[in-house]
Amino acid sequence: MARTWLSIRVELVSGRGIHLWPRPGRVFAASRSHTFAQLADAIDLAFARWDLAHMHMFSLADQTQITPLELWDGEAPEGSTDSGRTKLSRLGGGEQFAYVFDFGDDWAHLCTVAESRIDPLEMLGGLPAEPMPYFGWGDLPDQYGRRWDGDDGESQPPKPPRRPLADLPPLLPWWGPRQRGQ
Repeated sequence: MARTWLSIRVELVSGRGIHLWPRPGRVFAASRSHTFAQLADAIDLAFARWDLAHMHMFSLADQTQITPLELWDGEAPEGSTDSGRTKLSRLGGGEQFAYVFDFGDDWAHLCTVAESRIDPLEMLGGLPAEPMPYFGWGDLPDQYGRRWDGDDGESQPPKPPRRPLADLPPLLPWWGPRQRGQ
């Protein structure tokens, strides 16, 4: 098992017309037998996507496009391959490719396969059934740009309370209203 899995660095480049800098990112451990669809699911979860009812596409350096063909109703880009059947084994060390989620908001990612493979037992402590992030950084934007519950995109954010934890139930010692004499 030693040094048989891919390490794939994924950086969020842009989405919703905004270019992100510094770019938030995650590094994934992935078996060469995992599919591109499994990698897409792992990326979407690791980048805090909660509305998963959008399509995706990987674009490789050789112009190959990998996407869920069944969702295109026969209108998939010519020459594209199915992400549910195409294995990550087609990727080589140092290879770069793009991943786009949601063709309306175009969440675009740069993906880079590390030159050397990793040992999943050493890196993760086990063999996960799906690709798994094992390192990450950066602030993740909300999928729809919402900054708070009820954000309509035009209103000013609510003012923070004077005592920011006082409205919480006292489930933790520092939550809730303070008792007199404390």
